[in-house]
Amino acid sequence: MTRLALIPFIAVLLLNVHDTPVAVWSAGAVEEGVTRLAAQYRQTPGHDVTTQFGTGPELEKRLSSGATADVLIAPAAVVQRAIKGGRGVPGSEAPVGRVGVGVTVRRGAAAPNVATVEALKEALLDAESVVYNQASTGQYLEPLFTRLGIGSQIKSKTTRYGNAAQVLEHVIAGKGREIGFGPLTEIKSFEPKGVVLVAPLPGDVQNYTTYVAAVLTGARAPDSATQFI
Repeated sequence: MTRLALIPFIAVLLLNVHDTPVAVWSAGAVEEGVTRLAAQYRQTPGHDVTTQFGTGPELEKRLSSGATADVLIAPAAVVQRAIKGGRGVPGSEAPVGRVGVGVTVRRGAAAPNVATVEALKEALLDAESVVYNQASTGQYLEPLFTRLGIGSQIKSKTTRYGNAAQVLEHVIAGKGREIGFGPLTEIKSFEPKGVVLVAPLPGDVQNYTTYVAAVLTGARAPDSATQFI
């Protein structure tokens, strides 16, 4: 085969190196960033990626069911449990960022003062409804409110949902003095739909969830997964 004849043959090989899409399972709190990254990844010929988003508990449930993907992007604790359980590749982890907790109300509602811990407590006691999720944010907030001494006082007016999107939809549909909590990134992404970010939690009680990417042991395209990360 001549050198010129090899050129199209090599081109075909290069295009097919990454013809299997990289399947990414990701936590919803970093959806906007992962979506942008996926779009950039697809700009290289032969590179493709599919994404599915969920909460940390939802991602762990998928893994426990025996289903798998190529890349997991989730809270660090979820990724470490996956690796310890033999579902993630040790040494493939890479931190991708961290997300704090924010306070939100529907657009047009009076924004509560949450600048300090004491102001936050007063705002929660004054609210008609307190809404947060059952994922990483909610797992932090419930014991926080107990620690602040108001857990029992706001329990009867607290509503929890499986994920942040449901929390924000509840706040948007509210009529009274609802206060919602969620990852800062998700609140910002929902602002065009009818919520506003009041403020992050006060620094003394702020909590950051670190998100980590790792290759899963059942990856169909482990090399592409590593490249994607």
